Parts: sequence; structure tokens; C-alpha cells
Amino acid sequence: MIHELFTEHPGAVGESYFQHQRAAFSYAIALLSAGLAAALHGLLPCLYETTASRTVARLHASMSARHARPGVLPTGAKY
Repeated sequence: MIHELFTEHPGAVGESYFQHQRAAFSYAIALLSAGLAAALHGLLPCLYETTASRTVARLHASMSARHARPGVLPTGAKY
């Protein structure tokens, strides 16, 4: 039962636990960086004018491509 907590979702998207962990961490780092850039942009609008939006667009494209693979959750599925 405990094992399923760590493997059910990664398996549903066609990945091992560690493959899924690596992808999730890479998204987390990118989102944290984009959030910091957006906050700094809010203070000084001349800084990081497109960083957050470009990061979100890149992550969206990456996630969409990952979920387009056979055996991966369809669009609109619970993540």
C-alpha cells in the first residue's frame, strides 16, 4: 500500500518514481525562478520583462508534449 503512494501516479504517466521526481523537480525549479523574476519585475519593470511568461510557455509546451505520449494521462485528466 505504501509502495503504491510512490508508484501509482508515475506509472500512470509512463515513468519510474525517479524519472517522475526529476521532471517534477525541474518544473519546480523553473517555476520558482519564474516567480522570483516576476516579483523583481513587479519592483523594477525594466527587469525580466518576458522571463516569467517565456518560462510558463516553455513549461506548458513541455508538459503538453509529455502528456501526448501513448499511455500517458489524457488532457483534462487528474494529475
